[in-house]
Amino acid sequence: MAADSPRSTPLPPPPTPLKFAPPKGFHAELRARAAEHFARAGRPPRGGFRMYLDALVVAGWAAGSYLALVFLAGAWWQVTLAALSLACAVAAIGFKIQHDGGHGAFSERRWVNRLTAMALDAIGGSSYVWRFKHNILHHSYTNLAGVDDDIDLGVLGRLSPSHRHLWFHRFQHLYIWPLYTTVALKWQLVDDFVRVARGRIGPQRFPRPRGWDLVGLIGGKTFALSLALLVPALFHPLWIVLVVYLATMMTIGFLLAVVFQLAHSVREAEHPELPPDVDRIESEWAVHQVQTTVDFARANPVLTWLLGGLNFQVVHHLFPRVSHVHYPALARIVEEVSARHGVRYVAHRSFLGAVASHFLFLREMGRGPSIAS
Repeated sequence: MAADSPRSTPLPPPPTPLKFAPPKGFHAELRARAAEHFARAGRPPRGGFRMYLDALVVAGWAAGSYLALVFLAGAWWQVTLAALSLACAVAAIGFKIQHDGGHGAFSERRWVNRLTAMALDAIGGSSYVWRFKHNILHHSYTNLAGVDDDIDLGVLGRLSPSHRHLWFHRFQHLYIWPLYTTVALKWQLVDDFVRVARGRIGPQRFPRPRGWDLVGLIGGKTFALSLALLVPALFHPLWIVLVVYLATMMTIGFLLAVVFQLAHSVREAEHPELPPDVDRIESEWAVHQVQTTVDFARANPVLTWLLGGLNFQVVHHLFPRVSHVHYPALARIVEEVSARHGVRYVAHRSFLGAVASHFLFLREMGRGPSIAS
């Protein structure tokens, strides 16, 4: 979970009575082996020069792309390239800076983690809402329908056997891809405000932001929309600004949605179903994380750099407070310990293999309970 700022609302315990089975040694061995790795390597699990260098590179990439788009690009192809570069850079800010900061994994210093977590506010999200939605609900109860809001698409899609099946879901493996382009826009302009107004993330309650948390949410939204719309409108026709803004945000949304779906909404990931009167999950927490999460493209260093190690999602779920620069080394430990304990650990060899698995998963879930289960 993310480190708390003295001025931020403390994270409450998970807002659900669900319990996991007692640990049987799997998680303890993982933690011991990871501690041995860091002691042997002589490196801290958080921060380090590489994290700071990566952050500078990504921030420079984003700033350069923005300046090129607003002040230098003239021809349509220049605008297209600059907008595409900016979209990728903004996604990388989320993958490589905000994500580690939000989990308290960017630095040993709390204020640095808080600052880097607020990179999400600077690009239009809300680090406050994200802490509850992602750190608590998603990381505690991965792929559990009704608790993990990340797998809830409402009536538009079915990502769990526990979700209601509607007739048009049989086509979701086709129509869901263009819908992914709306994720960032909906997140920036609608979702955070609705959640704060309701005081709920899905069916789960969370405390509304107050004081500096509220200032950060409103200030972040204002800053991001000013950069996206107000500043460019001073130099370009408003209709062009709106078109480029929509295209850039749609690209960001597609990148974010696809990357996160490949770790959990694939055929190999488990989606446990709990009867309404059952409050205990059969597996221990660490086993649940491995069985509901899938890695991909572990041998691709370029993709690993761009995604901030999010192609090593199993490792991330087991060690969320460890910097992503250590994920490749820890993945070998996780694979070995999983084999020793008979825990199924899955990794797709390539990015396209994971995309294909997500496509097939969508098709199976869309066919209905009797087939998907």
